[in-house]
Amino acid sequence: MYESKHHPLASKKVFRKRLLNSFLLANVLLFFSLMIGVLGYHFTNDLGWTDSLLNASMILTGMGPVDPMHNEAAKLFASFYAIFSGVAFLTTVGVLLAPIIHRIFHKFHIEEK
Repeated sequence: MYESKHHPLASKKVFRKRLLNSFLLANVLLFFSLMIGVLGYHFTNDLGWTDSLLNASMILTGMGPVDPMHNEAAKLFASFYAIFSGVAFLTTVGVLLAPIIHRIFHKFHIEEK
């Protein structure tokens, strides 16, 4: 996907394209993760769409739930969604930062020669 250590540093145009692709992929991952939460909270806890979005957003970013869970299904969903959200959020951050970190490491390697 990226150039190896034996290749020259990618041009700024290629780097900007990588940043854009990473940004788009990160947004797709966030949207997908958020929709899982919205649907789960809506159907397991009988929350409205806006309240479901609020709860899913808060869990996905690590802030915690807003509304109490009223039944066992909602509590189980919230537990699994919280675990999923931690992994999903960290993965999204990794996807977003990958081109920047790669460029920094590649630049350091070029300067080593």
